[in-house]
Amino acid sequence: MTKAQFAPHQIPREKIQALQDHVLVSDMEFDTRITQSGLILPNDNGTSLGIRPRWGRVYAVGPKQTSVNVGQWIMIAHGRWTRGIDIEDGELDHKRTIRKIDPNDILLIADQEQRPQDDTMSTAVHIAKQGQ
Repeated sequence: MTKAQFAPHQIPREKIQALQDHVLVSDMEFDTRITQSGLILPNDNGTSLGIRPRWGRVYAVGPKQTSVNVGQWIMIAHGRWTRGIDIEDGELDHKRTIRKIDPNDILLIADQEQRPQDDTMSTAVHIAKQGQ
């Protein structure tokens, strides 16, 4: 049986293993955010305003990785992750995206169960090109 071109891969979680000191993450958020004060921050992915670190939950770690553990939330420097692969591992009733991150670009580690609050905003200046 073949899978549809854009369908998520059906892979049990125990079959996904990171190599060496690599770290795999899931649950990275690229959508609209709401701050604690209620401000709505629109989806900024792919814009100069989207240049900011992101939180991700550690999905798997390699045998040589000693800094983080599965289940922890980590903040990763902007752009230090792969495009990702969509999988269905049987734990959720929907797909999840797994990304490999650069372990040297882990900025923060949080042990809490819920995603840490993300009120980060870029300080990048966006200048619209004016017509001549």
